[in-house]
Amino acid sequence: MVAGLTSAGFKCGTDEAYALCTSGAASVSILNGDHPRPPVVSVNASGPADTAAAEIAKVLPKVLEVAHISQPQDITSWFGAQKGKSTAEMTAGDWLVNYAAEADTEEPGVHLTVTDKLCKTACQAE
Repeated sequence: MVAGLTSAGFKCGTDEAYALCTSGAASVSILNGDHPRPPVVSVNASGPADTAAAEIAKVLPKVLEVAHISQPQDITSWFGAQKGKSTAEMTAGDWLVNYAAEADTEEPGVHLTVTDKLCKTACQAE
């Protein structure tokens, strides 16, 4: 997935458990491992909720495509409808999608996490 994001113009590196790729103000975290598909993909952006959500919306279709996450149009449309909410959750095929907007914290921003419901081992960072 990192190679796909890199070829799409993202700048990628790694930390202990995740590959981290950025494009503009949005960042994508992908759980490392030898899984057949990424068990956790998280797209984040800092700042006021509207601004952060707009940054995520710019990259979300490409991230979902590169990660081979099913029902990308449904997820993208659903994400756009979360404006003004602090948290929300949906299921798209084999994926659980979580939305969170943090406003009154030291680091405000928006987080969208997509988790593979079929993953059975090493599905979260320790």
